[in-house]
Amino acid sequence: MSQSAPWDTHPEPLAVDSAPLPEYGSGSLADLLPTLAAGMAVPGMAAAITELTPADRNCVFLIDGLGWEQLKAHPDEAPFLTSLLGTSRGGTGRALTAGYPATTATSLASVGTGLPPGAHGLPGYTARNPETGELMNQLRWRPWTSPRTWQPYPTVFQLADRAGVHVAQVTSPTFENTPLTQVALSGGTFHGRLSGEDRMDLAARQLAAGDRSLVYTYYAELDGAGHRYGVESDTWRGQLMHVDRLVQRLAEQLPPRTALYVTADHGMVDILFDEEHRIDFDEDWELRAGVALLGGEGRARHVYAVPGAENDVLTCWREVLGEQFWVASRDEAIAAGWFGPHIDERVYARIGDVVAAARDDVLIIASEREPKESAMVGNHGSMTPAEQLVPLLEVRS
Repeated sequence: MSQSAPWDTHPEPLAVDSAPLPEYGSGSLADLLPTLAAGMAVPGMAAAITELTPADRNCVFLIDGLGWEQLKAHPDEAPFLTSLLGTSRGGTGRALTAGYPATTATSLASVGTGLPPGAHGLPGYTARNPETGELMNQLRWRPWTSPRTWQPYPTVFQLADRAGVHVAQVTSPTFENTPLTQVALSGGTFHGRLSGEDRMDLAARQLAAGDRSLVYTYYAELDGAGHRYGVESDTWRGQLMHVDRLVQRLAEQLPPRTALYVTADHGMVDILFDEEHRIDFDEDWELRAGVALLGGEGRARHVYAVPGAENDVLTCWREVLGEQFWVASRDEAIAAGWFGPHIDERVYARIGDVVAAARDDVLIIASEREPKESAMVGNHGSMTPAEQLVPLLEVRS
């Protein structure tokens, strides 16, 4: 049998079921708060992350953009965090998975509700609102829609508060009344503090304020530095050094019977600025053909087709991108479990007719529709380890 010439070969597109799935139900961000709440005897909560030991007081410090792989690659900038790597995930030294897509709005909703994206219904940076046909930015909540209609489930914080646990959020004052806070992180009392040091000090005091306490605190600036300058930049490294000092400051103030968990919403990858690594949807007639709306973000796209063009769009995106992206129809992505074990009916049409998740170091940018996003150095969203894996570092008092 003669061997085909190289130019006659047609590599198969990446199989949908070859994407590395988040560990929904045992080791994802959605499993963290239910596990902690179960340990504090909150009704209806189950300890999904079996490696964790219950504590009377629990603090979750979420550092936006602090991926597991990025942390391990920078021991000199983060000596305290590095010393805690072996404590991750109950002393196993393993990471958690963020969930798909690995992006802030989706991950914060997963953390706060204890539900995977297919249930809480924030399936991406931007997603189509089936009621209006418009793209909705789920981080900035534009255009406006009713938060409780969009995400109707109670948060774990609310359930813990109702069960008598002392619950507090300690974060930037700018987040107090945002819709994302309402649907993902509300419950108990909100305490706005501008500086990271003030947040650490107040978080420690809030932990001590109850016999059973659940405190959430957050730091965003590391993520901003990564987007703007990249995770190999001096600016990002400087932010990591600051974060390391903040975590140590909080750890040294923990009241008795406390477990501090340091985690993140996603990791990040730097993408080169050239045509090979940044495919511009706005300048690619093949990718635009039959597409009504482009949602998601560069490494985790929701593609909404003109009615009747769904199969053609899927075929085209697979042919053009299938060696670098996992490209699936909506039903294929759902069946493969990308968004969790089940999809709520209200969430189904929010997911793209075609879903594209990057495997390689490549983006689908949209230079005209998304100029700011298209100019970012650091990016995230997909299911690669650099984006999916997040720490669950632990300090106990």
